[in-house]
Amino acid sequence: MLKRTAVLATLSFAGLFVAAPAANAALVTHCVGTGGAVTVPNDLYVPAGESCALTGTIVTGNVSVAAGGNLVVSGGRFAGDVRIAGNGYFDASSTEVAGPVVLAAGGYGVFLKDATSGAVTVRAKGSTTVDSFLYAEDSTITGTVNAQAGEVQVDRTSVEGNLTSTGTYYTDVHDSFVDGTLSVLNSATGSVVCGSSVRGKATFAGNLGGVQLGPNGALDSCASGGFWGRDVSVTSTTGGVTIDDNIIDGALTATGNTPVAKIADTNRVRRGVVTDPAPAASAARSAARLQVTRDDDTAKAGARRAEAVQEARVAGPADL
Repeated sequence: MLKRTAVLATLSFAGLFVAAPAANAALVTHCVGTGGAVTVPNDLYVPAGESCALTGTIVTGNVSVAAGGNLVVSGGRFAGDVRIAGNGYFDASSTEVAGPVVLAAGGYGVFLKDATSGAVTVRAKGSTTVDSFLYAEDSTITGTVNAQAGEVQVDRTSVEGNLTSTGTYYTDVHDSFVDGTLSVLNSATGSVVCGSSVRGKATFAGNLGGVQLGPNGALDSCASGGFWGRDVSVTSTTGGVTIDDNIIDGALTATGNTPVAKIADTNRVRRGVVTDPAPAASAARSAARLQVTRDDDTAKAGARRAEAVQEARVAGPADL
């Protein structure tokens, strides 16, 4: 491979934007520092351990964040996909991402606020030591959500495909709409769904720490239940199941849970309820001791964002 480098002088980004080696100079723009309302006519790359903060920037290609890198964007528009490597961070507010967003194994996290993106994937942790997260607030995800690690919190967000969670720390959905199915499996501290509408079938299985659908549960102080367009199944859950104030346009199955699920009279279930008989008092007390303490730490997104923006400014604030 040629070792020469070229500078793309046409870019007026603040901070440092240098081209890749000559063989790729027309394909990739490196970003270290801050950038404004300009158009990057190719792929954008944030090098390992570096930070890039963009405002109003358009990228016509794909975006990659290398290991330990940070990309914070506000008011941007990305025509391709966004891929984040291990310990990398992607933070998008008031931004459109046309393609998918993929967080690699051990990626630090993805934060979306007032944003639009394609499908979002959080890879399984594997042998890495980083616990990932996906926080989506007031956003639209035009594809599926597939999370296999860390914390998943979806607030006031529309998911236009299926939402699938396997082996996460927790998966919570508040005041949101899922146009497909919802599946939460083997979560370490359970799941909460409140004030939300799920059009497809909903499945919760093998979760520790409990499952709470609606208000009056131990995991969350939310005020309302939700609408479920198909069957809802909550099985093999340890730590308590509470189902309250829901409209279920299908059947409700709540079996094999420890303790037995609490199903309130305020639920309206169209096709009937299948549940286990109430256990003896001694068994209920023993099951209660299996509850898992939950630690929701959404503040870490703000801390990483602030650190990344500061690093970008130090790297190269400049006139635009």
